[in-house]
Amino acid sequence: MNDEQLLRYSRHIMMPDFDVAGQQALINAKVLIVGMGGLGCPVALYLAAAGVGELWLADFDAVDVSNLQRQIAHDVADVGRPKVISVRERIAAINSDVRVECINEHLAGQLLDDALKHVDVVVDASDNFATRFDINRACVAAKKPLVSGAAIRSEGQVAVFDSRDANSPCYRCLYDDNADDSQLSCSQSGVLSPLVGVIGSMQALETIKVISGFGQSLTGQLMIFDAKVMEWRKLTLPKNTSCPVCAS
Repeated sequence: MNDEQLLRYSRHIMMPDFDVAGQQALINAKVLIVGMGGLGCPVALYLAAAGVGELWLADFDAVDVSNLQRQIAHDVADVGRPKVISVRERIAAINSDVRVECINEHLAGQLLDDALKHVDVVVDASDNFATRFDINRACVAAKKPLVSGAAIRSEGQVAVFDSRDANSPCYRCLYDDNADDSQLSCSQSGVLSPLVGVIGSMQALETIKVISGFGQSLTGQLMIFDAKVMEWRKLTLPKNTSCPVCAS
């Protein structure tokens, strides 16, 4: 790190259990974020501010006026523009040292598999089960840690699935193929705007922990947040020995 970086990241470095080594791990890291909506925006902004060296942003959608209620990386001037471009510009304004790769198309199948070859951690900020299942499949196959988040109405959840750990469940252990996409749709069910900020920030925090080794990650656990009553619950997620994706 140069002198400017030592100053920029000094509040990380002065923590004895994070220190220079933790910050250098962030600078060396490459993270893929799938979805530049309500969750992906705070994830991208916080990881950029924290000094993650390279961010891969994936989303095929354009900014709509209805997004502005909660997707904080976009503003009125971005309506109609690709979300990945809007977020890339916001990242550059926060931390120009961060390298950004944009995937302005639907990330699935072989394209997803290829993208995972270039990154260390994947953050799932998508909004449908088909994408979530595909991301999980690819992460298990590539043995890349997956930081998963979801938010709808006034409830959210965060989990870490790390296939490098033989005891870790995967996303498919938690949900089966009959999961209902309507449960994830903000357009059909609504969502409180600060809720996605809370969950997205938690995803960014868990990503930093996975990269740096700071603290204890949520691997094998599910955090559930009920904003209506301001209550957090933590559940232990056992590995499904019959899981069609991760069972050996």
